[in-house]
Amino acid sequence: MPRLAFTHTFWDGFDSLEKPIRAGVRKAMVKFQALTVAELNADKGLHLESVEKARDPRMRTIRITDFWRGVVLAPDDGSDVFLLVNVLPHDDAYTWAAKRLYSANTATRALEVRNAVALDQLTPLYEETARTAPKLLFSKVSDGTLRELGIDDQVLRAVRSLADRAQLEAFATLLPEDQLEVLQHLAEGFSPEEVYRDIVAERRPVDAPAEPVEDLATVIANTSARIRLVTGPQELEEALAKPFAAWRVFLHPSQRRVAYRISYGGPVQVTGGPGTGKTVAALHRVKYLLGREDDSRILLTTFTNALAAGLRESLALLLDDDEELLKRVDVTTVDAFANSVVREHDAHTPAPAGDREQLRLWGTVVKRLGSPFNEQFLAQEYRHIVLGQNLTDLDSYLTASRRGRAKALGSGRRTLVWQAVELFERLLRERGETTYPGICIRAADLLREHGPSYRHVVVDEAQDLHPAQWRVLRAAVATGPDDLFLTGDPHQRIYDSRVTLGSLGVQTVGRSFRLRVNYRSTEEILTWSARLLAPVTVDALDGEGTDSLAGYRSLLHGRRPEAVGCASQQDEVSALVEWVQQQIENGISPDEIGVCSRFNLTLDKAGDWLMAAGIPVVRIKGQIAGGKNGVRLATMHAMKGLEFRAVAVLGVSAGAVPFTREVTPAEVDRLQHEADLLRERCLLFVACTRAREALRVSWSGKASEFVPVPTLE
Repeated sequence: MPRLAFTHTFWDGFDSLEKPIRAGVRKAMVKFQALTVAELNADKGLHLESVEKARDPRMRTIRITDFWRGVVLAPDDGSDVFLLVNVLPHDDAYTWAAKRLYSANTATRALEVRNAVALDQLTPLYEETARTAPKLLFSKVSDGTLRELGIDDQVLRAVRSLADRAQLEAFATLLPEDQLEVLQHLAEGFSPEEVYRDIVAERRPVDAPAEPVEDLATVIANTSARIRLVTGPQELEEALAKPFAAWRVFLHPSQRRVAYRISYGGPVQVTGGPGTGKTVAALHRVKYLLGREDDSRILLTTFTNALAAGLRESLALLLDDDEELLKRVDVTTVDAFANSVVREHDAHTPAPAGDREQLRLWGTVVKRLGSPFNEQFLAQEYRHIVLGQNLTDLDSYLTASRRGRAKALGSGRRTLVWQAVELFERLLRERGETTYPGICIRAADLLREHGPSYRHVVVDEAQDLHPAQWRVLRAAVATGPDDLFLTGDPHQRIYDSRVTLGSLGVQTVGRSFRLRVNYRSTEEILTWSARLLAPVTVDALDGEGTDSLAGYRSLLHGRRPEAVGCASQQDEVSALVEWVQQQIENGISPDEIGVCSRFNLTLDKAGDWLMAAGIPVVRIKGQIAGGKNGVRLATMHAMKGLEFRAVAVLGVSAGAVPFTREVTPAEVDRLQHEADLLRERCLLFVACTRAREALRVSWSGKASEFVPVPTLE
């Protein structure tokens, strides 16, 4: 019986196929596995056919439907492993297959593919311009060194014609994956030794033979991180039934080297833009730590309940629902963990007051004291300075740094602020309430008193955590090797938290990694969304210096995003319904479509119109929608951590994005005003980067100042 393997890139294409074609793939694969190799070669039903003039003689196609073919790499050595690499319309399948060449990387031993025909056609053009270039990109790296890093002869010829990074990116879709990543790292300034350590050594099997081999079964085994070998009908059905789920926990080699490193000497920081696989790396780090030790307990934590639910579901998928392993991992939010610690040790635990209720209490404080400060200023001062630095008395506040706050305060005015703080905290106590950071501060004190709870702590979406939350995480695990593993993206910071991790005992110097490749959104969506943040600078995750999206890229391509202005909100919602109907007609399921807005009222109207058109909808409010069918409706904040094949962002109008009420007036605090505007930009950036294939941004009246409309002309 032939064995069938699937490349990771196959799942990307499979997920976007229309349902009848996916059904044809399933039927063909079931039939494929029911045959012997001899029967497969003779079978007329699957029509296993060679590809004329193919650069790789192993290329075959099989029948999926009357008009679609599957592209298969067949063994030429008598073995029984076949690799399904693509599904395309009939003529496109033969054209695609004729140009591709599969081979084993000479350094990593992994199976890789290139567009050999396009490489041969493009290289001479660049060689011509290279003759007059003042400097070539890889002039300082010898041929021998490049070959040691896995660069083969065809790619080496192309490499020697490149003058700059832009030309390297022009070749990106043609080059083999491992070789491209080697070249990109060299172009970013990594030394050959660093590239060998972090790419070649990490991916090359420990038992790899001294010389590369080309037999398909061995090469596929060497590429297990990117190829799934299916050995039976049940496994095949599971793979075809859950391709998107499999994609969610797939680990790219650039992420694997971070997640599966044997040990780190202390806290680790992993950053990267949306879709770069930070969450997947965090999940695999948990899996690795569970496998390394028999009794360790791990805290896997994040910012919101919805994100925690997603982590819990993905971890169960990654661990194949192994109950013994799952029992050793607590998956929860930081606030929920802190609350559990306080409840364990304190007989009476005050309830946390919500943000709106706190603001009302600050209003009461202002009135009672006749304070010269308004409630908004006091609430921000309390959150960022008092709770952020865990200040407990006037003396500590008088000498505290107020970095990030524009309004200077002398000792007299600080004394007035502290009087307001004391009254606010007294009002909270009288109500039997506290704040979420207050619970975290208390939990951190208890953990320092009674000892840490976990061997390891893994944090996802770290950019949104408050300093008080970092204190409880630092206290939850003993300082030492592999204590904290943090993932986040400061460009997705949608809550106003300011942190310098080093001051909180979280030192990641020498243990920071950046993921640069987006595996979710197309390059077109990525480029458009990145322009939202182009006018601003973003503080680094650890609060030291700034972060950049430089080098952030996608390997996927598709349609350009749409930016649409409408005369009225009714016109905007009506056009949305037509767009959703078009996506469904194109084969995208309703539950793979996300619609978001800054406000629930806008979503209410969109939901009413969609349902009136016979399109089911599901509202997402702080929780995962599960398997319910329907277009997902969510606020921009609730979109965090989610992803869809198609996303529509509604109501991106002036006054709504940025939301005027959420932006501190510049005359109250200039720095806070700028921070609020940046947070609103990041929120729109997060909403747009939830899209994998199609993005539509719309507004009525005047567009938001953030929308880069000219790029779409």
